[in-house]
Amino acid sequence: MAYDFQVVIDTSDPHPLADWWADALGWRVEPQDETFIRGMIEKGYATDDDTTRHNGALVWKSGTAIRHPDGLERAPRVLFQLVPEPKTVKNRVHLDIRAGADNIESEVERLTAKGATVLHRGRQGPNWWVTIADPEGNELCIT
Repeated sequence: MAYDFQVVIDTSDPHPLADWWADALGWRVEPQDETFIRGMIEKGYATDDDTTRHNGALVWKSGTAIRHPDGLERAPRVLFQLVPEPKTVKNRVHLDIRAGADNIESEVERLTAKGATVLHRGRQGPNWWVTIADPEGNELCIT
C-alpha cells in the first residue's frame, strides 16, 4: 500500500517561515478559516492563547502549511510546526529546489536577499549545487 505524506518543518515562528518557503518555491500558504478558529474557541476546544495574528488575520499559533499551486496531486504539503527549542544541528533530511543549472545563482541571490545564508557550493561531475540555510537555519540545496 502506498501512502500520501506531508513534510514537516519544526520552527520557532511558523507563519513567517511558511511565507519564506512559499515564496522560495512559488507555492501558496494555505488559508486558515478565522470563523472556524473562533468557533473552536467558543466551543471550548481552543483558547485565544492558541491563536495569533499574522498579516492581519487570526491564525493558529501552532502552525501553518504551504501547498503547490496545483494541489496535492503535484507535490506533498509542507507543514510548519511550532516547537519550543531552536535548531541546533545539521538537518538529516533536506529539500532540493531544482531550479536548473542556468538559474542556480539567480535563485541563490534572490533567496539570500530574503534572509537565506550560503553554506556550501558542491559539484559532482557536471552537476553542481549550492547549499543554503533558510532564515531559521534549515538547510536546502539549490540544484
